[in-house]
Amino acid sequence: MRPRFSVLIDTYNHGRFIEQAVVSAVEQDFPAADFEILVVDDGSTDDTPEVVKKFAPRVKLLQKKNGGQASAFNAGFAEAQGEIIALLDGDDWWLQGKLAAVANAFTEHPEVAAVGHGYYRYFEKSGTREIVARSKPIFFDLSTPEAARASCIGCDFFLPTSLSVRKEVFDRVKPIPEVLTICADAPIAAAAMAMRTLVMPDCLSCYRVHATNLYGLATNDTVRMRRRHEIDENVYNVLRPLLLKWGIASECVDALLDPLWIRSSRFRLQTYGGSHLNTFRTEMRFFKYEARRPGAGYLFFKYLVMGPATLLLPPQRFYAARDWYYKKNFGRLRSRIFGT
Repeated sequence: MRPRFSVLIDTYNHGRFIEQAVVSAVEQDFPAADFEILVVDDGSTDDTPEVVKKFAPRVKLLQKKNGGQASAFNAGFAEAQGEIIALLDGDDWWLQGKLAAVANAFTEHPEVAAVGHGYYRYFEKSGTREIVARSKPIFFDLSTPEAARASCIGCDFFLPTSLSVRKEVFDRVKPIPEVLTICADAPIAAAAMAMRTLVMPDCLSCYRVHATNLYGLATNDTVRMRRRHEIDENVYNVLRPLLLKWGIASECVDALLDPLWIRSSRFRLQTYGGSHLNTFRTEMRFFKYEARRPGAGYLFFKYLVMGPATLLLPPQRFYAARDWYYKKNFGRLRSRIFGT
């Protein structure tokens, strides 16, 4: 018989963390016959495989040559037998009751393709944690631009550690383009949004922020910040054609992905420079996204003050001036002058 769940743990050099992740899955208060546990080791060079092997035969270890997160997910999908795939990163862990709560949610809402939930963001350095959760259940989809914007804001709840999806979601995205060596869960999350997702308010997992976690790093690490934005660009370049291929309206795709594009474009212009025209296009795209019903004063400021500034100043100087503007809180003065 097929298990109801396949727990898919992707890992690479998580020797310090992987046991906690595996134990949190093994010890779920859920019938053992109803879920299998697969660990995909993406060519670790530490003791990760040896730690995982201690849990055999309850846990199946798949070892492969290092190729990045997308290749690890693709290898795991090929082996998974469950009707529902519950994702877990090798440096995170679940709380007791996770699988039972997710199973109940899928039963109560057969129309959803995925279920997410709140979680604790755990800071390894300080040993503190913060809650990331909604106050009530909420549904996300990409049916309208407004819904897509809400899904973009709710992206915090689509982390692998807090997302479980029906097998059909993976059938839609496989194989995940292996250019996504990191953030390969982005197409999974996008497909989940497109097919409708329920996010529960319960905190059922812990997301660990540590020194080698790319998206948990301080922004003053310029080398890793550059890497982070390169990944963002890869994610954008993969997701946009996929969403359009799935029949999502272009205006909904823009509402979901524009913040990612704007953030990456600003970083590139601010760090490496570029053309005045690219700066203008980036800021006008931000303006269009930010101000859906702008007043006359705001329009005047954007087109007759900010617009010319992007075309007159070199990009790096423009963004230095923009940072100074926000640091001095001149937005308040702008509101008084232009009535915004």
